[in-house]
Amino acid sequence: MQKAKSGSAEGTGGDSPSQLINARIKELGDWRGETLARVRALIKQADPEVVEEWKWRGIPVWSHAGIICTGETYKNVVKLTFAKGASLEDPSRLFNSSLEGNTRRAIDLHESDEIDEKALMTLIRAAAALNTSSAAKRSAGKR
Repeated sequence: MQKAKSGSAEGTGGDSPSQLINARIKELGDWRGETLARVRALIKQADPEVVEEWKWRGIPVWSHAGIICTGETYKNVVKLTFAKGASLEDPSRLFNSSLEGNTRRAIDLHESDEIDEKALMTLIRAAAALNTSSAAKRSAGKR
């Protein structure tokens, strides 16, 4: 069995980012934990090369050649913020928050919301592809 990839734990006493995300899901213990666990599974399914990170004192982050998205939990919403969301096509109109900026876009998931799993996985793959193409352009420019 392949060990899960993980990134910076930011001084958390040795727990891996994946362990910290597991703990957050368990700690929430309600629909928010279930939703975070579900989107996490979809992210990993959509991009098997994704790296889990734990940043900014407790935010789950999924990266592939740069941040794909973060998974913040609030009282009434689980917010998936895509770092370069404004540059992604969103034909299924999943983005419903942070629409005014030039860079980020977010998806606010409420307790009764159904997740369009196929559309979310397409968005994850597009974000990873954008990151890898941006990274390739950066490294090509350094030659």
